[in-house]
Order: sequence, then structure tokens, then C-alpha cells
Amino acid sequence: MNEERKIETEKVDAVEPPPRARVTESFERKRDYLAGFLSGEKPEEPAAGPGGDLQATVVEALKSIYDPEIPVDIYELGLIYDVDISEDGDAVVTMTLTTPHCPVAESLPNEVELRVLSVPGIRDAEVKLVWDPPWDPSKMSDEARLELGML
Repeated sequence: MNEERKIETEKVDAVEPPPRARVTESFERKRDYLAGFLSGEKPEEPAAGPGGDLQATVVEALKSIYDPEIPVDIYELGLIYDVDISEDGDAVVTMTLTTPHCPVAESLPNEVELRVLSVPGIRDAEVKLVWDPPWDPSKMSDEARLELGML
């Protein structure tokens, strides 16, 4: 390992440039993915307010978050107490956890906030973590109870 290595170099006067890339007529251009964005077309935003399309879309987004210990989404598990959407698109989600010592107590509220913010039409999201009333199995939906074999 302690042997001396020799690096050999060669002096040249010039190097031939590489050939330039050319697009031939037989090459078909792919569809521009920015075409819809640049045309200024905006998707229609869902209606806000209680019972509106925006609230239903937020609830669907919340149903995609699963409790890591229980194979049921947090909405059907009864952890979401309220979803309030203002006319401006500000969302306030009131939720709880199964216990105050839940292992996901730090990460789950952040995940809920990010998931709600990902819904088109939501301008801001706030998650209120409450402990009163405490969660108990009676807050689960029938679907959650069926999934857990409690029915």
C-alpha cells in the first residue's frame, strides 16, 4: 500500500469536439406537461362551508391517514371530532389521540395538517389537539368496529 504510484500524462494539441445532438424529423415531440398550466386554466375549487364539497374532500383526505397500531383510518376510528372550513378556505380540525402517551402524538397532528393543506381550495390548516372528551371505543364507527372484529 505504501508503494508510490506514477501518474502518466500525455500532452495533446487539440481534442476533436463530440458530435452535436440533433433532433431528426422522425423524432416525435412529447406532449408539453406545462401546456395546461401555462394556458391559465384553473380547476374548479370545491364549495366551502359546513357540509360543502370542500369539507367532504377534507374528510376523504383524513380517511387516508391510518393509525399505525390499529388498521383503521383516524376518521372512522373517531379521532377526528370536528372539521370546520371557513368561506376563505381556512380549515380547523379538532382531534384527539387514543391516549396522551400515544407513540405518534408528535407526528400524527403534523400529518393531519399536511394532508388537509394538500386539498385544493384549502388556504390554511390548523389542528387542535384536545383531550376532553377523552377518546374511547364508543367513538368508533360501525365500519371500524367491523374491521377490528368488535361487532
